[in-house]
Amino acid sequence: MYRNDGFRELNRQESLRRLARAAVGRIVHTRDALPAVLPVNFLLAEDGAVLLRTSASSELVRAVDGAVVAFEADEVDVAAQSGWSVVVTGPASVVTDPDEHAHLVRTGPRSWVPWPVEVFLRIEADLVTGRELVGGRTLYGVELPP
Repeated sequence: MYRNDGFRELNRQESLRRLARAAVGRIVHTRDALPAVLPVNFLLAEDGAVLLRTSASSELVRAVDGAVVAFEADEVDVAAQSGWSVVVTGPASVVTDPDEHAHLVRTGPRSWVPWPVEVFLRIEADLVTGRELVGGRTLYGVELPP
């Protein structure tokens, strides 16, 4: 996060609370040595980890299993010039524990495109940052143009 950009910094707890309300986010990873961004639906675990459900044979699984990734979600009100953004950064891994997998089948995120064989990806919340812009004003009291 950039310190003097005019946004209000959100603490970890507030960031995770907002993230839990979002329906769709973006996973940021490396594909062929280049940055790649993919929109996904997700569920936030109690410990702050981001959980995704996808095809076991997907390119995403091969790209992120064992890698450090970023996950971002936001909410924006264009008319009010306000919104927030939260980023979770940490290692991603396929859930391999049979008990955890069975639990996630019952309670975890649902895939919008179901596959015959699905896995769950867990992104650990090693670093959580968030920021907010309220009502089209910067922290410096400068009105933004309409």
